[in-house]
Amino acid sequence: MPAAEPVAEAPLDDDEIQDLLSSFHGHPALVLAVSGGPDSLGLMVAAARWRALVGEGPVLHVASVDHGLRPEAAGECAMVVKTAGRLGLPAAVLAWDGDKPATGLQEAARDARHRLLVTHARAKGATGIVLAHHREDQAETVLMRLVRGSGPLGLKGMAATAERDGLALLRPFLFVPKARLAATARAAGLTPVHDPSNDDPRFTRVRIRRLFRDLAGEGLDAERLAILAGRMQMLDAAGAHHAARLAEATMQPAGTQGAQAYDGLAWLEAPFVDVLRLLADTIATLGDPEVDARLEALEALTGEVLMAIAGGEALRRNLQGALVSVSPQGRVIVAREPARRSPRK
Repeated sequence: MPAAEPVAEAPLDDDEIQDLLSSFHGHPALVLAVSGGPDSLGLMVAAARWRALVGEGPVLHVASVDHGLRPEAAGECAMVVKTAGRLGLPAAVLAWDGDKPATGLQEAARDARHRLLVTHARAKGATGIVLAHHREDQAETVLMRLVRGSGPLGLKGMAATAERDGLALLRPFLFVPKARLAATARAAGLTPVHDPSNDDPRFTRVRIRRLFRDLAGEGLDAERLAILAGRMQMLDAAGAHHAARLAEATMQPAGTQGAQAYDGLAWLEAPFVDVLRLLADTIATLGDPEVDARLEALEALTGEVLMAIAGGEALRRNLQGALVSVSPQGRVIVAREPARRSPRK
């Protein structure tokens, strides 16, 4: 007889915790990003329980970021530190000091939080940061990107394991409902804090969240959007495989360090999507990692490159901090965009 599905509001049990947090193995130390909300408190409780169950593994450090945007934040961070201590986990408060921007506040806060967590992780010898993103977060991310016109690369949502700034980003709960993380925190006797910015319609994610509730009533709920993200991740893996094979078959000596060269004539026989992915991956590797290229821009560039190759024409285009050049003979070179010289005084 098949096992019964867990109740949506049930806390995570020991077997689920060991399975979900299996990605912790192999790391000497990890930093848990804990804000004090129901999701991150659930993460902290689950991580402490995992550590007790396995009896070995990485040292787990809790970090709570005070963005300095609300007077209550200091007390909330202190609560996280105190709670972590009760669970046997070392903890620290990381403060975002300095002036705050008048626009793009959530994006700036997210970037500042990541920088602080990376610095703390390196100081503690940690090789990864653990984030409490859950199924509803994944669904909202997919919906936001769908509204912005993203293709498969965007609709794959957040990855369970990724790398940034030389550290692993672990998101073990992307298929776990938010309610179950909250229940895990409640079962441990914890009371989460509430951030009022989560209800502020000035922020895009809050507006998307309200739209999401209406769509859920029509059947497009968090589970279906999370499943869509999983399917897009499979398509993305296939696309990466095909692009790698095309790169291997058409790569040529570049003659310049930090550049990649290809036989573009061979690209004319390949599917457009394979050339698009190869260019996107090469530009992402050689260009500016702080700049994201929109799908429309990548599609337009790929079309221009293929037309130039077919017509035997030269082409030079800049995108995402990379310079893409096509020779009349169909040779394609991608390199980091040269630094612009300051005008002479």
